[in-house]
Amino acid sequence: MRAVVFNDAFSVSIEDVPDPEIQASTDAVVRVVATCVCGSDLWRYRGLTPHPAGARIGHEFVGVVEAIGTDVGSLSVGDFVIAPFTYNDGTCVHCLNGVPTSCLHGGFWGSRGIDGGQGEFVRVPYADGTLVAVPGGRPSDALLPHLLALTDVCGTGHHAALGAGVVPGSVVAVIGDGAVGLSGVLAARRLGAERIIALSRHADRQALAVQFGATDIVEERGEDAVVAVVELTGGIGADATLECVGTGESMNTAFAIARPGSRVGFVGVPHGVQLPVGIAFSNNVGLSGGIAPVRRYIPELLTEVLDGSIEPGRVFDLQLDFENLAEGYKAMDQRRAVKAMAVLS
Repeated sequence: MRAVVFNDAFSVSIEDVPDPEIQASTDAVVRVVATCVCGSDLWRYRGLTPHPAGARIGHEFVGVVEAIGTDVGSLSVGDFVIAPFTYNDGTCVHCLNGVPTSCLHGGFWGSRGIDGGQGEFVRVPYADGTLVAVPGGRPSDALLPHLLALTDVCGTGHHAALGAGVVPGSVVAVIGDGAVGLSGVLAARRLGAERIIALSRHADRQALAVQFGATDIVEERGEDAVVAVVELTGGIGADATLECVGTGESMNTAFAIARPGSRVGFVGVPHGVQLPVGIAFSNNVGLSGGIAPVRRYIPELLTEVLDGSIEPGRVFDLQLDFENLAEGYKAMDQRRAVKAMAVLS
């Protein structure tokens, strides 16, 4: 089979790799129908997060169950499924407490000998606890992007909004205009925010943010962004702040624009971040979030995708043939695309 393999910084390629097989009674093998590149993949692509040469990569995919182990009880061959960006058993204490990303037996795609999600087939450990079946079998091609978004970015934006404490009537600020930040705008709207301030410097992303529910756009960064948001909020700051980037500057901005007594919901993968504890202490600003337990959110979000209430797949603005998915990495790295996807079959 064919799969994306990491070679070195700024180099991934499509290579022949062994076909996956059932190895444990709780496994499934999924034929991938659609996959995509994540912003967190770019940390590896840029060489900023270590990844072994020759290793598989990618963690977002949807597809059809091709085979199941003897102990898989909730899935059948032929089911169309959504795979969250981690695999988990669904039964350990952390899974039962709603944090499947900390599963005692789970892990991440493309690590510890587990297949990456950017390939023609993927072996899925703990299939019952990991995969979510989509009612009605394979969906239309038009629905594929919206289902694919549920594997990561839609749920991650939702996690940021919940962490920040978005409630009906909130004034929300969203830092980051990538797929996760845009998904955070969508999540804030879903949760009833009255005003959503999107921090973005790119016209195409600003337009999508507005379509997702943003009411105000701030193009400035750093101290200028802080001044702009504080002015927009009448000197008060945001009731809920979503940090969807993961850099030191974005975290500092988040705490500086947060209203005293509010929370920052952070989901950006941290790189070079030092928390501004002084501001947090002085203004009683809390911090919540982390790796989004997307598996927990998929059923709720899937219902809204299927009834047409939300269209999270609009973050995909570049679709490629699978054999050209390496170009998706380049386009996202150079900010020529928000998010790239490939449909395999």
